[in-house]
Amino acid sequence: MFLSGVLPAFNRMSALPWPIIIITNQSAVGRGIIKMDVLNIIHTQMVREIEEAGGRIDALYVCPHHPDEKCACRKPEPGLLLKAAAELGLDLGQSAFLGDSRSDILAAVNAGVLPVYRRGEGEANFPSENEWSTELIEVPVVKDLMEFAEMLIFLASENKHPADMIYYLAARSTFSAIQDR
Repeated sequence: MFLSGVLPAFNRMSALPWPIIIITNQSAVGRGIIKMDVLNIIHTQMVREIEEAGGRIDALYVCPHHPDEKCACRKPEPGLLLKAAAELGLDLGQSAFLGDSRSDILAAVNAGVLPVYRRGEGEANFPSENEWSTELIEVPVVKDLMEFAEMLIFLASENKHPADMIYYLAARSTFSAIQDR
């Protein structure tokens, strides 16, 4: 079962010239709640449904470890982002990573990727920068996957990279503020 708008967003993103990758912590495997082969079946079905809706997933990376294992692949560690970059020839400095948790944002920062925060349903305020790290991090915020997809589509149409999104968001905010006057 997908959140509302997810399948159409993947459909929109399928037109992007960049790889679409999912990186996920799945500690249920490390906790013994689910077996890895069952998780693989779930992910295969998820990818199939996305493809049937006209979307695509180019790669999927999973950390199956228990949080106590302190592995290098569990977000907020950058291991899986670095692995994806090495295997797919990605320039992480020109990439964006959408996440909805502190560990997602920090994983992106730790890998040198532009973090983009997806605000949760009913979430009124964006967490303050001190919730991400001890350093000030400028993190673009989107309301959902479709807004993220539309920004990426726009950037691609302008021959820009996902890392340019922060400038796009700033320009969009300035434009909105001018319109609201």
